[in-house]
Amino acid sequence: MIQYIVLLPLLAAAIAGLGNKALGKLPAKIVTTGALFIACALSWATFIPFLTGHAEATVTPLFTWIESGSFDAQWALRVDTMTAVMLVVITSVSSLVHLYSWGYMDEEPDQPRFFAYLSLFTFAMLMLVTANNLLQMFFGWEGVGLASYLLIGFWFRKPSANAAAIKAFVVNRVGDLGFMMGIFGTYLVFNTISIPEILAAAPSMAGSTIGFLGYRFDTMTVLCLLLFVGAMGKSAQLGLHTWLPDAMEGPTPVSALIHAATMVTAGVFMVCRLSPMFETSETAMHVVTYVGAATCLFAATVGTVQTDIKRVIAYSTCSQLGYMFFAAGVGAYGAAMFHLFTHAFFKALLFLGAGSVIHAMHHEQDMRYYGGLRKSIPITFWTMTLGTLAITGVGIPLVGVGFAGFYSKDGILEAAFAAGGPGVGAYYVGVFAALLTSFYSWRLVFLTFFGKPRWTQSEHIQHALHDAHGHAHDHHAHGHDDHAHAAHDHGHGHDDHHAHDAGDGHATDGTGGYHPHESPLVMLVPLLVLSLGAVFAGFVFHDQFIGPEGGVEFWKGALFFDSHLMHAAHEVPTWVKFGPFTVMLTGLLIAWLAYIKNTDWPQRFVATFGALYQFLLNKWYFDELYNFLFVKPAFAIGRFFWKFGDVGFIDRFGPNGLAALVVQGNKITRRLQSGYLYTYALVMLIGLAAAATWAMTR
Repeated sequence: MIQYIVLLPLLAAAIAGLGNKALGKLPAKIVTTGALFIACALSWATFIPFLTGHAEATVTPLFTWIESGSFDAQWALRVDTMTAVMLVVITSVSSLVHLYSWGYMDEEPDQPRFFAYLSLFTFAMLMLVTANNLLQMFFGWEGVGLASYLLIGFWFRKPSANAAAIKAFVVNRVGDLGFMMGIFGTYLVFNTISIPEILAAAPSMAGSTIGFLGYRFDTMTVLCLLLFVGAMGKSAQLGLHTWLPDAMEGPTPVSALIHAATMVTAGVFMVCRLSPMFETSETAMHVVTYVGAATCLFAATVGTVQTDIKRVIAYSTCSQLGYMFFAAGVGAYGAAMFHLFTHAFFKALLFLGAGSVIHAMHHEQDMRYYGGLRKSIPITFWTMTLGTLAITGVGIPLVGVGFAGFYSKDGILEAAFAAGGPGVGAYYVGVFAALLTSFYSWRLVFLTFFGKPRWTQSEHIQHALHDAHGHAHDHHAHGHDDHAHAAHDHGHGHDDHHAHDAGDGHATDGTGGYHPHESPLVMLVPLLVLSLGAVFAGFVFHDQFIGPEGGVEFWKGALFFDSHLMHAAHEVPTWVKFGPFTVMLTGLLIAWLAYIKNTDWPQRFVATFGALYQFLLNKWYFDELYNFLFVKPAFAIGRFFWKFGDVGFIDRFGPNGLAALVVQGNKITRRLQSGYLYTYALVMLIGLAAAATWAMTR
C-alpha cells in the first residue's frame, strides 16, 4: 500500500508535466487530483490501525540505491506511527489544495504545469517522511526545496516572484549545508546512515568527543546542532526565516500546501524522528528550545503590524513553528507532533480562506481595503472564524473542551513549564506570543469581515469596475511594499494572479457599486472539510498524541516519548493552565477595542510609538542587516572578479590579448606577401644563408 501512496503523486506529476498543454487542462487536473485523493484514502487506511493500536512499524525495501564498501544505501519505505501521522497530514491537505485550485486557478492558462508542480512537491514530501535512512531523507528534503522553488516562482515572468523563489532556494541552501555536514558526521561516527541503527546506537555515544574545526567537542552535540541548522532553514527559524514571508509571491494554494502544512514542518519532523539523538545532548536541546522560543516571539510581534492578509498568516506559521521546536527542545516530542498535526488543518484552512477572500475582492490582498465582508461571503467568514478560534486556542481549561489549538498549543506550554530550566522561560515567551497571536488573528477577522466596506479605495476594485463598464484592461497584479505608507496604514499587497474581468463571479451595478460574491463550491468544500479538523482534531486525538499512557501505546518508540514529563504537564498549577486562556481573551479584547470600538487607536499607536512600529514593520531589520552583511559584499566581490579578474586580466591577456597579438603579427607578415618573385627569392636566399651559417657554427 505504501508504494501506491508515494508513487501515485509522482506518476500524476509526470503525466501532467510531460503532457502539459497537449494533454489539456481538465485531464491534467483530473489525473493529479484523482491520484491525490486515492493516496489520501490509502493514508487514512494506514493511519487508523496505528490509532487503534493494531499496527506495527514496517519497512518495505524497493531496491539498492548505492553500495560501496561499507556504505550501503537501500531505497526502502518506512511506515511507523510518525510516518502514518505525516502521511495523513500531507495527502489530506494536498488533495484538498488540488481540489481548491480547480476554482482558484480556473483562468490560469498554464494549469497542467501548476498541478504537475503540486503533485511533484507532494511526492518529494512523502519521500522525506517515509525515509529509512538519512540519504533518502535528504533526497526528499532537496526535492521539496526544488518543488517549492518552482511553485513560488510559478509566475516566472514577474520579477518579484523570481526574486522570492531564488531567496527561498538560497536561504535553504545555507541550512542544507548544515544538514549535509550533520549527515556526513553521523556516518563518520556510526558508520551507517540507517536511521534505526543510528538511533539504537546513539545512547552509547553520549559523553564521547569529536574533532571539529580544530577543537574537541561533545560528539552528539556537534551532530545534533549541525542537523538542527538544516531544520532551521527548512522550517524558517529565526536567522534563516527571511524566505518564508516572501514566498507568499506564489499562488495562494501554494502557500496553503507548502508554507502551512507540509514543507515547513519537515524540520520539526526531522528533529522528532531523530529525538533519541537529541536526548543525548542537553546543550543541543537547550539550543532548540531557545531558537524555537525566539522565533515564536519574533514572528508574533511582526505579525501584529502586517496588512497583507497572506503575510499575517505567514508570520503566524513562523510563530507556530517556534512552538513546535521549543516543545521538542524540552523533550515533549509528542506535543510537537500534535501541534504539527492540528496546525496543518487550521493553518491550511486560514490560507485557503484568505484565498477565498482575495478571490472575492478581485485579488486585493490588503486588509485595509476590505471590511463588512461577512454578509457577502458568509461561508468563508464562518470557516475562517473557526480557523481563528482554533489557532488562538479557544477552550475551557480544566473542563478540557476546546478547538484544536487549545489542546495542542496548551499541551506544549504546560509541558514546557513542567520541564523546568529553559522550558519555564519558553512557557512565558509562549504565553506572550499567544497574546499576540490572539490579537493579530482577530485583527484579521475584524478588518476583513466587520466594519464599513472600504472597497472603493482599492486600486484593484477600481480596475474591476473599469473592466465592467466595457473598457479593456489587461494587467498583472503586483505586490507592493507597505513601507511608504506605513504611518497612514495605507498601502497595497496583492496576490500576483492574473487579473480577472467582470465575468469571474463578481457583480457590478450600473452605479459603479461592487458586490463581492462567495467562491465557487469547488473552493468552499475544502474549507468545510478543513473546518472539521480545526474543530475536532484536538479533542479526538489528544490522548493518543500527548496522553501519559495513551502516548506510549500510540507512538510505540517512533519517537522519544517521556511519559513522566507528560504526567507532570497534566499536573501543573491551575494558574499555568489558565495563562493561555487569559491571554487569548485579552488579545481578543484588545483587537475588538482597536478595530471595532475605537478605530482611531491604531493611528494613535503609530503616532505615539512610531519607532517601535517601524521596527516591527521592517521585520526587525533582518533583511536590511543581511543585505549589508552578505548581499552587498557578495556583489562587490563579484564585481571585482568580473572587472579586474575576468575582463581586466583573463580577457586582456587571454582571448583578447592573443587575438590582438595575432592581428599585429599579421600586419607585419602581410608586408612580406608582395607578390613579386624577386622578393620571395631574396627571402629564400636569406634563409639558406642563415641555415648554412648555423651548420658551420655547429
